[in-house]
Amino acid sequence: MSKTKPVRRPMKPLEDGQLWRMAELNLKVESVGKLLVHYKLAKPNAVRVPNSVGGISTIEKFLKKNKAVLVRA
Repeated sequence: MSKTKPVRRPMKPLEDGQLWRMAELNLKVESVGKLLVHYKLAKPNAVRVPNSVGGISTIEKFLKKNKAVLVRA
């Protein structure tokens, strides 16, 4: 029997309202523009969470590097 690696599904494109879960953080996408993403990055039970802005490609690389899982689309 040969072992096969599990196929990693391609990431879904970023959309408004998505919630990505990582080991210790959650990233909530607020809005997506042509080049930038407005998002909130915090621990799951954080009270006040600052808004952040980053490039779409930067956020996608960050999510891939941290093995984020899409919880809510």
